[in-house]
Amino acid sequence: MTNTNKNLRFTKSHEWVNTDVSPMTIGITDHAQHLLGDIVFIELPKLHTHVEAGQEIGVLESVKAAADYYAPVSGTITEINEVVLSQPELINQDPYHTGWICKITPDQSASTDSLLSEESYQHHIAE
Repeated sequence: MTNTNKNLRFTKSHEWVNTDVSPMTIGITDHAQHLLGDIVFIELPKLHTHVEAGQEIGVLESVKAAADYYAPVSGTITEINEVVLSQPELINQDPYHTGWICKITPDQSASTDSLLSEESYQHHIAE
């Protein structure tokens, strides 16, 4: 894994969220982009939309398949990475930095307790 930010938390459905910034940044994991292959299209979530943790917020399409991605926490989408609309390959090239998908302002009651640490996520994908 190319991630060196220990503030990232992961979902079992292969999203990451940086819990150390506000709003929190969301993307898909390096493992997920490898499974998908070359990403050719992304549907971004709508700005200012309130989402619940686990809710589908968009779709990624690759040369192999299409896959939904989900909100890791409940909150409001406050920013989207419009660059990936014209350059979806950034998600393959740099999923933790330039290939981020959106930013979310979490609800006050939003919890990251159910999210996995990097070590736990690595164990999850090795199973």
